[in-house]
Amino acid sequence: MARIAGVDIPKNKHMEVALTYIHGIGRPSARKILDKVKLPHNRNSDELTEVEVADIRKVIEEEFVVEGDRRREVGMDIKRLMDLGCYRGLRHRKGLPCRGQRTHTNARTRKGPRRAAVKSKK
Repeated sequence: MARIAGVDIPKNKHMEVALTYIHGIGRPSARKILDKVKLPHNRNSDELTEVEVADIRKVIEEEFVVEGDRRREVGMDIKRLMDLGCYRGLRHRKGLPCRGQRTHTNARTRKGPRRAAVKSKK
């Protein structure tokens, strides 16, 4: 199992998909990386040689922000919005959707589980 950017790349998957297990790399970025190292996108991850893994690792280190640095960057962006007090920052602070989705119904992922209505005894 190859280890790139501190992540174990899964076995028996196409490299295009396997690279997406690294935080900060999606399908388009994975395609660009594979094009730079001149590997086919449908090559399986367990068929890689050590030289190819080293080439992939080198391209990722030079051109992409991944894993811990990427997570820190995103966290700082969200913190900046919250400190500014802009609309998106307020929505982050309240734990509500930031991108215009409705909240009257749905939005359970952001709002959490429903709170049961309190029934008063008569």
